[in-house]
Formats: sequence, C-alpha cells, structure tokens
Amino acid sequence: MTRQSCDVLIIGAGASGALAARYFAGAGMSVTCLEQGDWVRPGDYPGAKPDWELQRRQRWHFSPNVRQLEADYPLEVSDAEVYPVMFNGVGGSTIVWGAQWHRMKPSDFRVRTLDGVAADWPIDYETLAPYYDRVDHDVGVSGLAGDPAYPEQPAYPLPPLPIGVAGMRMARAMNQLGWHWWPGSNAIPSKAYGNLNPCARLGTCVGGCSEGAKASVDLVYWPAALKDGARLITGARVSEVLVSDNGLATGARYIDRGGESHVVDAAIVVMCANGIGTARLLLQSTSKRFPDGLANRSGLVGRGLMLHPLSAVIGVFPDSVEGWLGPAGHMIQSMEFYETDASRGHVRGGKWSLMPTGGPMGAHPGLAGAPFEAGWGAAGHAAVAATLGKSVLWSIINEDLPDDDNRIELDGALTDSDGLPSVKVTYRIGQNTHDQAAFQIARATESMQAAGAVMTIPVPVIKEAGGHLLGTTRMGTDAGASVVDSLGRSHDVPNLYVFDGGSFVTSSGVNPTATILANALRCTEAVIAARRDQRVAA
Repeated sequence: MTRQSCDVLIIGAGASGALAARYFAGAGMSVTCLEQGDWVRPGDYPGAKPDWELQRRQRWHFSPNVRQLEADYPLEVSDAEVYPVMFNGVGGSTIVWGAQWHRMKPSDFRVRTLDGVAADWPIDYETLAPYYDRVDHDVGVSGLAGDPAYPEQPAYPLPPLPIGVAGMRMARAMNQLGWHWWPGSNAIPSKAYGNLNPCARLGTCVGGCSEGAKASVDLVYWPAALKDGARLITGARVSEVLVSDNGLATGARYIDRGGESHVVDAAIVVMCANGIGTARLLLQSTSKRFPDGLANRSGLVGRGLMLHPLSAVIGVFPDSVEGWLGPAGHMIQSMEFYETDASRGHVRGGKWSLMPTGGPMGAHPGLAGAPFEAGWGAAGHAAVAATLGKSVLWSIINEDLPDDDNRIELDGALTDSDGLPSVKVTYRIGQNTHDQAAFQIARATESMQAAGAVMTIPVPVIKEAGGHLLGTTRMGTDAGASVVDSLGRSHDVPNLYVFDGGSFVTSSGVNPTATILANALRCTEAVIAARRDQRVAA
C-alpha cells in the first residue's frame, strides 16, 4: 500500500472534477484526482470507422450495463422507468455527450416561489451569470447571442455552426407557427479553438469525436491542470472517503487495477463522481460517526434523483433533409413551451433540440425492435430507403421535479469488479412530467407537420437516455432538508464538498453541463479564497 498527500483530493475526472483540478492547481494548491476509468484518445473513437453505428450499440453504448468495461460498475434498474447512463474515464460523460450547451433560465432557480413546487435554489441566475460567461470561453462555445428566451449575455467566443437543410426547414415551420426558435449553441467549435479542431460535421458526436472537435473536458481542462502540477491517477476505484475522529474528511482509500489498496491524505475532499457515483461513495463511507453514510445525517444522500426523461418526435420528409449531417449537437433549439402556463394543466416545461437521426443502422426498423416481417428483408430495405437522410428529430427534455422516492441505494447483491457494492436505482416518472411530455410531443408533432413531414413518429420516453444525473446531494440552507450548502460544502463535514450535478435542487428543462461547470467554478474559487480559514483534520 502507498500513501501520499495533497491539499485537495478530487474524486472523478469528468466535467466538474476537471474544472476544479484546473483552477485549484492554477491557484498553486497541490491536487490529486482519482479516476476509476482511463484516458481515451481521439483515435479510439468509432466515429470515423465504417462500423461506428454498430460500435455505438456495443463497446460505446451509453449504458455501463451494456458496455461492461472494467472501469464500469453495474446498475440494478428493474425499478427504474428511465435508465441512468454515464461514462467512466478521463472526461467522464463529456466523452459521449452531444455537447448541447444551455444555461438554466432565471425561473429555474425559483420554482417554489413561482409555481409552488419543489424548492428554490439558494442561489439565482444573476449569481451564476458571470461564471456562465467564463466557462463559455473555457470550452469555446459556438452560438449566437441575443436569444430572446434568455437575459442579455455577451457574445459567444465562436459563431454558430450551420443549421443545415433540416434546420432551415424546421425554422421556416416555426416561423409559420409563430413559435420561438434560435440557432443551437454547442460546445463544438465552428473554428479551431485552443486544443480543439473545427467541427467536421460527421454527426457522430455522441460516440466520441474522432476529430478532436468537441469540448470534452479531457481536451479543455485537463491539459492545463496537468501543466500546473495536478496529479491524475487513472484506474483508481475509490472504496471510501476517510474521516477523522472529529468528523472531518482526511482523504480517501482507492483500489488500483491490480487489486492493491492505497490512501491519499488531503486537507479538502471534493466529490465530482456524478449524481450517482458521488452518492454511492458517500453511502459506502460508513463509520461510527456516520453509520448511514458520510454527510448523510439528513438521510437525503441518494434521494431526489432527477434524470430528465427524454421524449422525441421524428419527422420523415419526402425528400432529403441531410438527416445524417452533424452537429449532434443540435442545429436549432426552441424554448417556446419552456415556462409554466397554467392553462396546460401542468407546471414547468421543456426545451426542444433539432438533431440528426444518423445513418442506416439508425434508420433500420429491425434494430429498433420492429416485428420481423416489418423490420427485415424487403420491408426493412424499403423502410431504410424511405427514411435514411429524409428524417430529423426533435429531442425534448422534460423537466422532472425532485421526488425523494426516486433514489439510488447500495445494492445488497450486485458488486463491481472490485467487490464493492453497486447501485440500485428506483425511478418513476411523475404525473406532472407525463402530462408535460404529452403536451410537448403534440406540439412538436404539429411543427413537423407544418414543415411538410409525411410521417411523424412520437417517442414518449427514451428509456436508455438518463444521462443527466442530478439531485442526489442537493444544496440548500437547511441542513435537515439538504446535503450541502450553497457553496457545495457538506453541512456535516466542513471540508467535504460536492461540485457535480448531485447538488442541483431542481433539474430545469435544459442540458445541465453549462450549469455544472459554472457552479463548479463558483464553488472552486470560493474555496480558494477561503483556504486560510478552511477547517481540516488535526
């Protein structure tokens, strides 16, 4: 066993962990990050390979239950209506994200005040706005400022990506209906930017970008963090966060790929393992002082899981809309039905993103579960010919409200490859979310028909698309009703922090990565500013 020490120990090398490492190291603090996955290089991705769509359904599948890589841990999802998906590796799930880039809206921070549901955040949009501005430039966002759905903001660092044939067709339909649309903002460079190459529009973003043209944090933050002295240990599965007799975090124990145990001592421990991984590890870290899990005196660690149930409407057109062309990413976005309208019979709303439908395997009905007679042979060929390149989809994020019965727990039987207890997920879609999704699907179908679609295919819930892992260690001012404070600091353990999406109070109706990064930057800089007064174990 080895033992080493640092000022800051970060657990997880994904979005929030990479940003924290970069800024802590840049401030002269010694940093160690433990990541159970490995580095992935652009040449490893399937996007430029002929069989990329097949690989996306196997080794590059979103779900760890399908991939079953050494770095993954299995999830028990028999009681989940949506399956959580994630990627374990340097860069975390930004390796396989679509890189759609959205800020939360001001109303998202005040849903209790405005709509009488859930809880208000202990911070507001104005608090995060300057940090949104900064991370826009960190990652090199391509977009067009001035979207009337948002407060005024500075110009993005790069111009938007082309919206293409499909984007133009749907934009005209939205104009005809009098509905909001705007060019999509993406963390995908339209021009070379920093370590990133310009987008080649392959449309394979969610399988990892083989062009090095997507702002995954292994390319954006880790090079600078390592240059400034941060230490990144891969293949390191954390088994527990350690605490002293006086209830302060002292570091963590991890297991390497050879099965050997090691300890990293630290003055500060920052959890960045995503909304499931962080809660899992806190629940594993029991002691006499914390018999129900570390930082869990409230009993809320693992509870309030939000997964953003995704819906979709596919439109099939009589002619080509170049439905295979990137970014994927999105071409245009709509916030027309985002805010609460009481006449609809539900609260809150969702964001639409226009996305390509992909290549021939994506168009093959047999691979989507169609009956044999409809999905294979001549019928299958006819279906591919009718839809390949001629279809496009609205991907719809439905805001799900926090429910403490939606949760993750340690599984009594399922373990990872090191014998550590894995996770059981319990997740039900609430009636408000069902009602909201039905409304959004009806409107999105209307827009496709206005654009000239000859067929529309609604998808009420995409089960294997729970990629936004939020809410299991939520922030708040009341220690009995939250896990961390407004700066991500545990109410129970003053030198233990959570910077990932688990700290979200509500899910909003937009992709969360911009908010995760902006909030992580805010919290990181607060820790740096107060480091002289930081309580640490004796």
